[in-house]
Amino acid sequence: MSSSDFRQIAIRTESGKAERLFRAAVSAFCSLTRPSRREIGQLEDLTLPLFDSVSVESRRYVAAALSECEYAPAALVRRLCEEPVDIAAPLLIRSRAVSDIDLIALIGRHGLPHARAIARRKDLNPTIADLIRALERPTLVRMRDPEAAPAQSPAVKTQATADSAETQQTPGLAAENARRRLRSMMHTGDEALAAKVDAFPGADTYIKLRETALTGNAAFFQTALADALDIDFSIAQSLTANQNYAPLLAALRSLDFSEDRAFLITVAVYPGLFPHPQAIRTYLDRYRLLHRDAALDKVRGWKAKTPSRAARDASPTNGDSRKASNSDEADAPGLRVSSRK
Repeated sequence: MSSSDFRQIAIRTESGKAERLFRAAVSAFCSLTRPSRREIGQLEDLTLPLFDSVSVESRRYVAAALSECEYAPAALVRRLCEEPVDIAAPLLIRSRAVSDIDLIALIGRHGLPHARAIARRKDLNPTIADLIRALERPTLVRMRDPEAAPAQSPAVKTQATADSAETQQTPGLAAENARRRLRSMMHTGDEALAAKVDAFPGADTYIKLRETALTGNAAFFQTALADALDIDFSIAQSLTANQNYAPLLAALRSLDFSEDRAFLITVAVYPGLFPHPQAIRTYLDRYRLLHRDAALDKVRGWKAKTPSRAARDASPTNGDSRKASNSDEADAPGLRVSSRK
């Protein structure tokens, strides 16, 4: 079937034909070898308004068809992934249109059913696989072999016994904690404020770094990193100036981020450095092995090259350079002074 056939199907809008039109449009689209952006947009414009009026069987059929499609329209795929797992499963398992960040968000919203389907993906990000295992078998998160444990004082043993009893009495607690961690990775705006209830260390800093990294604007992220580490912008800029994530890894370790949060930020800044699972595994190993004290020593070295905050604020040269990194403010030299009145 040619692309012209697909465009002809999109024109047919006879009343009562929503079900057939929905299926036929997707079938025709999947037959295209390399659909154009226009054809992808046409399919979304046609199918999304029909989505709520078609049957479960049609949604299941379309999800299965698009799961094998290399150029599946992202908006339609995301809509189908929000459906119950018996519809969304083919996309969760196979679709290339679903990114790692999309998978994390889906697990956070839908929990174990979607997580089990996602666990069947080939070359699944190991961090996501670890989080799924935490949801699947939550009681293993805290359980330890008593014979392998080091000698402990009576007070510590008493507390460990209490922790173990709590875990066994409330087996869903660890799973819910893991689910909250997943949700917190993707919350923005008002949801980010609600995520503060979970109170992990450095929540505000992590959210700011994550969101600026995901914009794809290097200057925004470098500014947020300079603020988080209290270093000069030029130093923060140098940390991400080349294709070596080691300085950024040390910066994130000094902020005491968990490895999954550190990885999410790093992969947003350096998406091309993680083409396969082994690269991700190497990053996580390096992050685990980097002692926080060593990371803090590196940050102290960067701070030693940084003028004091008072000197930075008083320096028009530095102020202008920081404004230049955010071009919207570059033409407003009096903005910083007026904001202090």
